[in-house]
Amino acid sequence: MRRIGFIAILCIASIGLAANAAEKHSGRLRGYSAQDSKTEREWEGKFKAIPQPDNMRAYMQHLSAYPHHVGSPYDKANAEWILSKFKEFGLGAHIETFYVLFPTPKERRVEMVEPTHFVAALEEPTVPGDSTSSQHAQQLPTYNAYSIDGDVTAPLVYVNYGVPSDYKKLESMGISVKGAIVIARYGHSWLGIKPKVAAEHRSVSCLIYSDPRDDGYYDGDEAALGSDPFDPASIPAS
Repeated sequence: MRRIGFIAILCIASIGLAANAAEKHSGRLRGYSAQDSKTEREWEGKFKAIPQPDNMRAYMQHLSAYPHHVGSPYDKANAEWILSKFKEFGLGAHIETFYVLFPTPKERRVEMVEPTHFVAALEEPTVPGDSTSSQHAQQLPTYNAYSIDGDVTAPLVYVNYGVPSDYKKLESMGISVKGAIVIARYGHSWLGIKPKVAAEHRSVSCLIYSDPRDDGYYDGDEAALGSDPFDPASIPAS
């Protein structure tokens, strides 16, 4: 029975390969007649010709011209602009409103009290050549959404990327994060995993930062920024 089954499968596979070769040779699409195949390919060609790179560039520049996090003025403006585009394209569309829980902080402070005193700015500086980086008043502040309120002072422990394997490494070195504030690099896991894993190890708070090496600045400003943020070809390969 096994031998017969194998022969049957082999025959079916051979028939399928032969059918594919015949379709390729005849120009017909599977499930289409010769005439319908021709019509389908004509419509596919028309559809592929519609997207224009210049339009895509202009659309992306428009959508990202200002900060547009949920509930912001430009978020609403973008929705209305997209709606107008859909209608311009002949699509039936409308805007629906949903009310969601979206907390934003009233006060944020990161301060080192010893051995020296330092207060973090918690704001990225304006970058020359990037007009959007100066929109500080409209930007969403840096924070971890849905975190509880709190004010803690504790020792600081570096946990690399803050993933489980990093805590195992610390434990092997005799280092505990219980009752400490941990500081972790972005990357190697989803953002929300880092404070979750920190809490599982009894840490009282978690700071997350972008390591310049991970962000591209390790290779120089040109590698990180490129000459045009909207042109992938301008960003050197890493």
